[in-house]
Amino acid sequence: MLVLYPAVIGALIGFAVSNPTAKPKVAIYTGVPIGHSVVTLGGQKIDVSRYAQELYASITPIMTSSPAQAVADVRSGEALAALIIPSDTVKQIQSLIATGEGNPIVRVVLNDRNPLERDLVQQALQTRVNAVQTAISSQLLKTIAADLQLVLTGGKISFLGHSLDLLGLRNTRTIVQGAVTSLPAGSSLAPALGQVVRFANVAIDGLALAAPEITSVGTPLTIDQTELSGKTTPTASYAIAIAAVVLLMFVTLLLASGMLALERSENAYRRLIGLLRPSQLLAEKVVLATLCALVLTVAMSAILSAFVAIDWSRFGLWVLALGFGGLAFASLGVAVGALARDVSVASLLAFMISLPIAFIALVPATAVSGGLATALNVISFLFPFRAALQAVSNAFNGIAPGIGLPLLHLVGLTLVFAVLARAALTRFADR
Repeated sequence: MLVLYPAVIGALIGFAVSNPTAKPKVAIYTGVPIGHSVVTLGGQKIDVSRYAQELYASITPIMTSSPAQAVADVRSGEALAALIIPSDTVKQIQSLIATGEGNPIVRVVLNDRNPLERDLVQQALQTRVNAVQTAISSQLLKTIAADLQLVLTGGKISFLGHSLDLLGLRNTRTIVQGAVTSLPAGSSLAPALGQVVRFANVAIDGLALAAPEITSVGTPLTIDQTELSGKTTPTASYAIAIAAVVLLMFVTLLLASGMLALERSENAYRRLIGLLRPSQLLAEKVVLATLCALVLTVAMSAILSAFVAIDWSRFGLWVLALGFGGLAFASLGVAVGALARDVSVASLLAFMISLPIAFIALVPATAVSGGLATALNVISFLFPFRAALQAVSNAFNGIAPGIGLPLLHLVGLTLVFAVLARAALTRFADR
């Protein structure tokens, strides 16, 4: 055990760290028609869709036919996030550039079931979206700066398919100044032309100062980011839920497995069976371990709630979620105790089982590649940690997808482990 256990734990950590990170699945809806993604500014044309391809390189896109379908994919768990591009996005960008009025908005909808997965996909998506919009804005603003330079110095421009010579403010000022100096003294045109020269000076100075200001603008797009249900589990609250489930797991596993194995070690099992049925003895160990762990876990959660906001109005659900989780862990504990048949071995096995169960359940699906993610999900489904964490997290904050399914999952695991423990008791009295 001393050799194999560290090797297994090390292998799990190594696979999780070294395996290529899976690209998060993101539902994509774009209302921009094909061929209508080009923004025109002066003689420059910018294809916005080219930058969208850069975004797709860092995710696994799931193309959808409507915004509702994209959100539905997030709600069902098919995608971890949705990216929704309205049909008027290109039009709004064009208006923003041409008139200074426009509000191009891109919607991002995140799945709020698991804060660890949410933060991971949010970071990946936000980083890439920011890079894409920075690339777009950089290209757009270079074009704007170039056009401003034409206004200042003049040059050739294209307008409605024709090439025109633009005089430019500096050239205009020079021409007008020359005209003023050539006028006879006392000419009535001199004051008016002097106003034109002063206006040109102010305009030249203003545009010269505006050019670096314009090129410093980096985010012309507005990212409207929302959670799936409008409410999300804070990472700090989720950390308390993890701490509560870890404490619950250790106490129930160690107590349930140790107490059952102790009956055999002290030669009390044969006498107890004369008074109780084996299933009654198992139920007593399960309930006692659950009650002890429940008291400790609720006390710890209450203390930590002084530092992190937890909804005390849902205290009844706290007890319900922790109680169901404790029963599932305790049933696993008595199964371990029945198989081990010795207190020291049962305690060691309970401890050794606990760490991998917690580690595997907490690894975000998007942190590992597809095959390994599937294997971890199957293992997590067969043990109570993930279901207990979902139930407790919902009990603390009332976050979707609800507490019903995790509790039902815990009931099923409780029954399965209880049956395994009962089957293992057939050898329990043997020497």
